[in-house]
Amino acid sequence: MIFSSFSFLIFFIIVLGLVICLPQKVRKLVLLIASYYFYAYWDVRFTLLIFASTVIDYTLGHLLVHFSTPRQRKVCLALSVIANLGFLGFFKYYNFFIDSADVILSSWGIGTSNLDIILPVGISFYTFQTMSYTIDIYRNRLKPTKDFWDFALFVSFFPQLVAGPIVRASEFLPQLDKPVKITKANLWAGSQIFIVGLFKKLMIADAVAPLVDQVYAYPEYFSSLTVWLAIIAYSIQIYADFSGYSDMAIGCARILGFRFNQNFNMPYLSKNISEFWRRWHISLSGWLRDYLYISLGGNRRGSIRTYVNLMITMILGGLWHGASWNFVLWGFLHGLALCLHRLWSNQSQTMNMDGTHIDTLDDAIGTSRNGVFDAVQRVLSVLCTASFVSVVWVFFRSTSLSTTITIFKKLLLIDSTGVTWVYIYVPIAVAICLGAHIVGSLRNSDELVFFDHPNSYRAAFATALTLILIYVFAPNNVSPFIYFQF
Repeated sequence: MIFSSFSFLIFFIIVLGLVICLPQKVRKLVLLIASYYFYAYWDVRFTLLIFASTVIDYTLGHLLVHFSTPRQRKVCLALSVIANLGFLGFFKYYNFFIDSADVILSSWGIGTSNLDIILPVGISFYTFQTMSYTIDIYRNRLKPTKDFWDFALFVSFFPQLVAGPIVRASEFLPQLDKPVKITKANLWAGSQIFIVGLFKKLMIADAVAPLVDQVYAYPEYFSSLTVWLAIIAYSIQIYADFSGYSDMAIGCARILGFRFNQNFNMPYLSKNISEFWRRWHISLSGWLRDYLYISLGGNRRGSIRTYVNLMITMILGGLWHGASWNFVLWGFLHGLALCLHRLWSNQSQTMNMDGTHIDTLDDAIGTSRNGVFDAVQRVLSVLCTASFVSVVWVFFRSTSLSTTITIFKKLLLIDSTGVTWVYIYVPIAVAICLGAHIVGSLRNSDELVFFDHPNSYRAAFATALTLILIYVFAPNNVSPFIYFQF
């Protein structure tokens, strides 16, 4: 059941109607049952897995408070981490590690075998959510909830269950202390946010998907120009697809009276790779920073250790996305870029003659530069960052190393022969996203939310027009959300 399907619309209308009509005391129970039904729609067997994670972390959360000695608390935290990563490791990475080990073990005469394992949808997301609960309790930043069913709803809440955003217990559980109320303001605002996400998914991501799918399936058949178009198209597709899902999740939650934080903030306007990761998949980058990078020591143990921590964090972040060496390489390249940017930022700090610091070498040049120079510098920085991110997406999208090598041969004009396919939807999608980013930047708001007031006639007209455009022009074949595979 995907957000852009008619079956989800019927499901959500029924849930909304029950929440409105039933007494306050059973509304959270309705949402919990609906969430488990939503998850069971994919595969009912895995509801036992998500329930097991819920029971384990709820129990360990209370034990963390019950035990007082550091040793006992560390044991409880370790059990939570081992259980959660154990589930994730088995279902997502068992065959990957077996295949990788087989390369070495086979030369020693030791055989290995894969298991026919089905990856539970959303396991990467709810695993991180439950881990944030126990880690925050261990760090004395959160008190365990006394209501097991509230915690179960936090883990399984259907809007963000399958593909995020990653919602932390400290953000969601306090909202469950308040009555579940459907208000006109939330209904109208949430509907608009959902429709914006639906537009991104159907009108942008799915529109460019045919070119991306064909080029990545048979890159040797296409010319360099077409491959470059596919690289740009995938950059647009993955942004519109994933941020579209996040918008729809945020919109559904808002309609039901819950607020989630923004997950994307005009990422392709970033001036450097560090800024990109503050704008892209914010809930994941924030999680990796707070629960992995800082736990490794962050930048508190010297420059070399800081760079090592950055690399470990990004490599593991790449591996989180999928069991493939391509994801490891993708994470490694982003980690390397973050290290180089940090090194450049540190090196570019200099001193005035009076001993005061100047932030960057650009400032050391002088303050007499005009606005045109600054604008050109910003545009070049944005283009360089977007180009790097787009090219590195190749590792993320490719299904094999041979495909990656073929694509880079095309990109570098080593082999430019092949069919040229100038897919008209790519420049249209680029123009829409670029315009939305610019408008969002000028308005200092979410890039595709144009409505000053949710109850205005202007908002109603724009919403109706968007729905009409989706109905008339949306592709007939809807592609699965990209992040469902993670």
